Amino acid sequence: MSTIDSGSSSPTTASSTGGSADYLDKRRLKTGTAGWVLLAGLGVSYVISGDYSGWNFGLEQGGFGGLAIAAVIIAAMYFAMVLGMAEMSSALPAAGGGYTFARRALGTWGGMATGTAVLIEYAIAPAAIATFIGVHLAGVGEALKVMFVITAIALAGLIVFAIAAIGDFSWSNLTDIAPSDATGASSFLPHGYLGIWAAIPFAIWFFLAVEGVPLAAEEAKNPARNVPRGIIAAMCALICTCALVLFLVPGAGGASAMQSSGNPLVEALGSGTAHTVVNYIGLAGLVASFFSIIYAYSRQLFALSRAGYLPKSLSVTNSRKSPTLALIVPGIVGFLLSLTGQGAMLLNMAVFGAALSYVLMMISHIVLRIREPELARPYRTPGGIVTTAFALVIAVLALVATFLVDIKAATGCLIVFALFMAYFGLYSRKRLVFASADEEFEAIADAEEGLS
Repeated sequence: MSTIDSGSSSPTTASSTGGSADYLDKRRLKTGTAGWVLLAGLGVSYVISGDYSGWNFGLEQGGFGGLAIAAVIIAAMYFAMVLGMAEMSSALPAAGGGYTFARRALGTWGGMATGTAVLIEYAIAPAAIATFIGVHLAGVGEALKVMFVITAIALAGLIVFAIAAIGDFSWSNLTDIAPSDATGASSFLPHGYLGIWAAIPFAIWFFLAVEGVPLAAEEAKNPARNVPRGIIAAMCALICTCALVLFLVPGAGGASAMQSSGNPLVEALGSGTAHTVVNYIGLAGLVASFFSIIYAYSRQLFALSRAGYLPKSLSVTNSRKSPTLALIVPGIVGFLLSLTGQGAMLLNMAVFGAALSYVLMMISHIVLRIREPELARPYRTPGGIVTTAFALVIAVLALVATFLVDIKAATGCLIVFALFMAYFGLYSRKRLVFASADEEFEAIADAEEGLS
């Protein structure tokens, strides 16, 4: 098998691991299993549990006004980011997603940094998903179809909630949190202007993980066409669900009562048949996100392992072409973290990883546009680097906001990130697999540059 040193463009040989063909045969995913509709369903599935709970803690940070303004800003950031990722995924369709983009634009260090940030996000976000691993071991085609059905049920639950809640809606309920003495405080912004910033990590919960759609690129049908369509369709659907729950939950149940609720949609309905129905269907939203994030973290870990950034044993696939250890190991980590019972803290930690990866991915888009203007791009981002520069600025603010909300949680994630980077710097960067898909992209680019 060939490996490549990050400081050199020429491969070196690692005879102890056998031939590259045998190595890759043990690390192949099942291709051509998902069209754009399933990919869009995957994108919604990643996020749908965030509509049912978690986002409402932002009411405590910024009140309805602060969270609403934060949600508009974050929705704009995500839409801009999704457009940038749609372009990069059409040009570089591989299982690494954001890691693949950063590897091409920012080199091995950038690839490792982005992949690690995504792993932090996806390993923490589910926090209780180990028991759902069995479906994924059956293969990606079956798993995506199961997730699609469960996601459809969860969306139906939101419609039931909306029909039941609209009769109890009152504009006064949105602003029933008493204003503090903070600068700019009012009934609309009870915690002042700073509350908008503090609410940003919770607004991200409305959309967090939709960027994982490109992780399915190697398993999609015609990925250059279907991945951009899927991720953009998912984002459009999520904007609608965000607006629905953001207004109707505090509007029906009161912002003050909903700001610390662990089950806000159900509690906003009070009691009755709709209350019971939404309570049970809400479980589908949680299961949908759990299933899909298992898929996401396994593919990110698979890609990093296959290329040698992390231990290579983690990328070996089973007879169904699913990466067994890449599914199990982060699941154990998530399960152990779930034992803390600290939902708001785990949310902030997941947002830290997400925001850091967004910063690096948007930089990657800008660098690729400037450095490789002739790179084949079946889809091009409207607005080009202006669009992704906007997303970059907001992502930086979101990253800083995680320290504002919970400095211990954010600092803990930063330490974990530093340890991963130390492992790469001291060990794995000398053992990268030259024949893996992401390193091959770089090799082809180097060859083309040499010819020119």
